[in-house]
Amino acid sequence: MSQPLRLFLIRHGETAWSITGQHTGFTDIALTAHGKDEARSLSRCLRTIAFTRVLTSPLLRARRTCELAGIGAEALTEPDLVEWNYGDYEGKRTVDIQQERPGWNVWRDGCPHGETPANISDRADRLLARLRALAGNIALFSHGQFGSALAARWIGLAVIEAQHLALSPASLSILAHEAGHPEVPVIALWNAVTVYR
Repeated sequence: MSQPLRLFLIRHGETAWSITGQHTGFTDIALTAHGKDEARSLSRCLRTIAFTRVLTSPLLRARRTCELAGIGAEALTEPDLVEWNYGDYEGKRTVDIQQERPGWNVWRDGCPHGETPANISDRADRLLARLRALAGNIALFSHGQFGSALAARWIGLAVIEAQHLALSPASLSILAHEAGHPEVPVIALWNAVTVYR
């Protein structure tokens, strides 16, 4: 009998733009020194888990987090784990966007010349369909907003509901199934952060 599927969703460590609140989609920004320490701290819990597969976004901040967490040697690049394409809003903060476009919400409105919530939902669903064909523990190194969208879609919620699922840098979440009810997807752990000292 194969192991049940469990998705270990890991957000990359801190970057300069995660500190300032700038939307970081495809800009290939590096981890800060603190972000590297956060990534290393993940190895304490991840090194004890036998992963059947390790997948990472192609972006540097996710790949580097995976490497520093100690499981980068096993990682395969998964393009669908990339962050939201913010288009014209790349590098901008929500507060600045809302000065031009009052009430703007990425989860409802998307980004001009970037991805819409429907695009993100479709990408998450496409990735989850492939992952559901696998078994065992799978590590997914991704990003804040796409990670939240992936979790929302895992439990059957619309992407807009992902606005209620904030992810901190270098956090660990687990998407699994309810014990005794393997047909029911659950969020078994959310936004757990290893305290770096």
